[in-house]
Amino acid sequence: MRVTAVRLSAVYLLLFALFAAILLVYVTETATSILQTQSRDAIADEIEVLDRIYQTTGISGIVRAIDRRARQPGAPLYLVTDGTGLILAGNVQSLEAGVLDKPGFKTTPFRYARFTESEQDRYHMAVAEVVQLPNGLRLLVGRDQTDQERIRLIVRNALILALLLMSFGALLAWFLVGRTALHRLDRMSAATARIMAGDLSERLPVTGTGDEFDRLSEKLNVLLARIALLQEGLRQVSDNIAHDLKTPLTRLHNRVEAALGDETPERTARQAMEAVLSEADGMIRTFDALLMISRVEAGSHPALKTEADLSAIVAEVAELYEPLAEDVGGRLIAEAPEPVVAPVSRELMAQAVSNLLDNALKYGLSDRPLEIRVSVETREAHCLVTVADNGNGVPVDKRGRVLERFYRLDESRSKPGSGLGLSLVQAIASIHGGSLSLDDAGPGLKVTLEIPLERVAQTHDGARAT
Repeated sequence: MRVTAVRLSAVYLLLFALFAAILLVYVTETATSILQTQSRDAIADEIEVLDRIYQTTGISGIVRAIDRRARQPGAPLYLVTDGTGLILAGNVQSLEAGVLDKPGFKTTPFRYARFTESEQDRYHMAVAEVVQLPNGLRLLVGRDQTDQERIRLIVRNALILALLLMSFGALLAWFLVGRTALHRLDRMSAATARIMAGDLSERLPVTGTGDEFDRLSEKLNVLLARIALLQEGLRQVSDNIAHDLKTPLTRLHNRVEAALGDETPERTARQAMEAVLSEADGMIRTFDALLMISRVEAGSHPALKTEADLSAIVAEVAELYEPLAEDVGGRLIAEAPEPVVAPVSRELMAQAVSNLLDNALKYGLSDRPLEIRVSVETREAHCLVTVADNGNGVPVDKRGRVLERFYRLDESRSKPGSGLGLSLVQAIASIHGGSLSLDDAGPGLKVTLEIPLERVAQTHDGARAT
């Protein structure tokens, strides 16, 4: 009884039994009342006929009429007695004691016996009305209630049996459903205990019935998958920081140690300190990028989303990067023919486009003259911001990995960068309810940032709702 489901089942069962008992009493009493009303109306009609006979013929006439009517097949109960109880006429041999003591209608059925009936069948039940006649005579007119009583008992017993069967069925359902629910709760508790013990690969059981337990398990499984993903990302970030920052920290240490040498010329020491400052600035930029990615993914970045023109944002960023492309002997072509308004953060979207263009400038160089195309177009309910270059591209099997933090292709490690640019763009796409995809530009790499044109709210379980 400590389990809520069991207590609720017990309450429902008690309420069911109470209402079933009320129904039993109501049906039985209603049936009895209907039968008594019919009998009472029939008796009243019969007494009215006998009253007219009495008014016309007197005592002797009504006695003769009762004697004659009592002999007819299926006749009602007739009885005329004197003041001492001696039977003068009628078809009743004996009555239950006290029936004739007071005049009026006898609502409670009483026992009586007819003439010429076997000992086994002579006792019946009846209701009747007793009328006081002059000279101490008493007249009883009644209706047999044996069949009605039998029907009433059959109805009552049937309802009792139905109540017992329904109660048994309810108890059986209570037992089976309760055990099933408790068994599923036990399985969920066991899975939860394993998760709490550190096994984040464990998931709550889903039976496929689609009930409330399955819906709860599915929601919690989505939450567990998100937690596992974040924990794996945290582990990867820790490993990547330890791996990728070890080299610049080592260089920084060596340059500071060399600059502190006694025989180091002042000019060389100054150059060493400038190199140390450059290394420190690079590490600060790396940590700033990590911090922004973490804040964006956690939803704590102050991203004020307003209705902004993505075409204007792309055009402004492209204008800044156009001289840089010319410096390396390439060109940057911006294609944003018409305004595309979407609920976005201007700051984050500008950062995302800047990262994509910076990535194309750094890694799009090849033996061909560099050409970068950035475009904005709408497709159904989404806006597509595409940055394509004609460089060497990224192998298909590594396109997913370049979105990971700190991951860099082998041929890119000699170039400046930390491997966080595309990770930040992916985080910005996620906070806007969009996505980031990499494709072949033939030749080169095409990166597409897809942003919905309608406002998208990020729910707790990672699902998106417009």
